[in-house]
Amino acid sequence: MAAPLSAAKALKALRAEGVKVVEVSGWATRNRNHKGAWGPVHGVMIHHTVTRGAKATVDICRDGHSSLPGPLCHGVITKDGQVHLVGWGRANHAGLGDDDVLRAVIAEKQLPPDNEANTDGNARFYGFECENWGDGDDPWPAAQVEAIVRASAALCRAHGWGEDGDTSVVGHKEWQPGKVDPLGPGVSMPDIRKRVAERLKHSASWSPGGAATYTVRRGDTLSRIAAAKLGDAGRWREIADLNKLTDPYVIRVGQTLKLPKEN
Repeated sequence: MAAPLSAAKALKALRAEGVKVVEVSGWATRNRNHKGAWGPVHGVMIHHTVTRGAKATVDICRDGHSSLPGPLCHGVITKDGQVHLVGWGRANHAGLGDDDVLRAVIAEKQLPPDNEANTDGNARFYGFECENWGDGDDPWPAAQVEAIVRASAALCRAHGWGEDGDTSVVGHKEWQPGKVDPLGPGVSMPDIRKRVAERLKHSASWSPGGAATYTVRRGDTLSRIAAAKLGDAGRWREIADLNKLTDPYVIRVGQTLKLPKEN
């Protein structure tokens, strides 16, 4: 259970995670809070827009339409990998969904099938709409999927979600019966969750293929880190030397450690 991040804290978290942020004018105060609660929040929800073109997509997600007023999400992830912030607060993105799914998200457990629509998701989730026609054929560029992963990880990291090896990131299709989003070649919710979980093992500045780092968690020791990340507990001394630890037995939660190359 968590209070939603302020707009300023969310922006800082996204930028720290390497997200390419575009601030749409007025985003920090645009919301539907007069229609109901926003919070406590428990996770991040991913959608596709059934639109084409970055500008048209951002405009409709910001303003909504006659039957569904905007904002329709908090951030719009366009095909070029940019995240356009269009609102902050309650947004018309999740609708009613399954209370069993929400309980699983809170517990960070495997998601059950969604067969009910009895719980207000607009109050409980951050939402990202992704530019995609939604026909199952429109591709998802790698840059766009990476932006989904980074944006989701940023909010999970800020709340401490995912510390047990799972994440609180769901697709609209896993929340509300009858929905299919996100859909198409190149996007998969299990893969996104796996990649978010991997990001959360590293510092926010980490990039796949770059210099490996690890963020210390509660209960960690150098030997446990070496065993988990390098496959050999005996390589703890390499980690100590690489990070110039004068006392290798003293590490602190939140500390970022460089890791040697795997053998």
